[in-house]
Amino acid sequence: MSGSGQTATSRSSPRVWIRALLWTLAESIVAILVAVVLGGIGIFLFSGLLPNHSAFDLGLPVAAYGALWSGAVTYPRGVGSTLAYSTPLILAGLGVGLGFKAGLFNIGGRGQFLMGTIGALAVVTLFGNSLPGFATIAIALVVAAIFGGFAGFIPGALKATSGAHEVVTTIMLNYVFVFVTYWAISGPLRLPRSPQAVTVDVGTRGAALGTTSFFGVDIFGPNAHWGVWLAVAAIPLVWFLLYRTTLGFEIRAAGANSDAARYAGMKTRQLVVLTMSLAGALCGLAGGTTLLGVVHQIAPGYDTTIGFDAITVALLGRSNPIGIALAGLLLGGMRAGSQSMQISPGVPGELVDALQAIILLFLVINMLRRLRLRRHAEGPTEASAEPYGLGAVATEAAQ
Repeated sequence: MSGSGQTATSRSSPRVWIRALLWTLAESIVAILVAVVLGGIGIFLFSGLLPNHSAFDLGLPVAAYGALWSGAVTYPRGVGSTLAYSTPLILAGLGVGLGFKAGLFNIGGRGQFLMGTIGALAVVTLFGNSLPGFATIAIALVVAAIFGGFAGFIPGALKATSGAHEVVTTIMLNYVFVFVTYWAISGPLRLPRSPQAVTVDVGTRGAALGTTSFFGVDIFGPNAHWGVWLAVAAIPLVWFLLYRTTLGFEIRAAGANSDAARYAGMKTRQLVVLTMSLAGALCGLAGGTTLLGVVHQIAPGYDTTIGFDAITVALLGRSNPIGIALAGLLLGGMRAGSQSMQISPGVPGELVDALQAIILLFLVINMLRRLRLRRHAEGPTEASAEPYGLGAVATEAAQ
């Protein structure tokens, strides 16, 4: 057997694959541990400034993390809250991860989420009184995906036709869709004869996603809703799309090397448009499930951080649907436990945002380090001289 054949065989051997998987898991675990340690140090250093804490308290970090854990995993309310927070994170994280696989950095999750919310709300407002509840919910979720997909289609089409970078266009479109949301809530979707700008309560139209109960027993607690099952179903569907279909292979090939994919006959421009549309549809579903399952009614100030949190979820999960699901559960649990942490030991819930930022920073730095080592090993080629932009991070996140 030739040397190249031996190299290809060794790269595809189970031992190499398992080693790469364990290394990836180790990176994510180390990022989490670094965030926990730095967060604990921060709690200790600022403990004297918190209410009811007049001096440095060595036990405060332990109490804070204990309350965070208890609020996230205590059955039934903690588990239900964790799943409710995790559902949109997983759906939007799958959208961002799908973009990463194609070498696209989708920062438009915020606008796509809001457009999905508006789409679902429009269906409930127009047809909630004339259709059965289950039909209204089904149509609302489909329209939410369509609206979110359209919000992702625009930057995808701009990149395919003019080369406009998706990072720039998605950031700008976020603000456009935010103001479209404000206009819709204050205008056509405003509740008639309401003294203030507010939308209809989807629960009054029979379109609320109920709790996950069978025969009167809440499986996941009173705070979880049936949208959880939508996120559960999306995980294997996206995995199957990426790893068991021709389209998924083309998406991954275009993300690894768009020039090689184009020379192989793949329609890379169409792939960019389709991938961004699918990513937007998943983020739109996140908005639809959040409206129907959690908030039910919104006002002009309604906004979200789900789109940006989904970037952390996708990076932490290394763009793998299963990893994204685990990362979504982790961040959802942190969001759910932050309420208990703020009530009991008196630590501000914004600590969760700080932990998330540290995780994201560590992951990006580590990805850039690996990318630099890889380019150094390749030698002084033209590709290695390119700057380390967000596109490079997206490609590295998909590996």
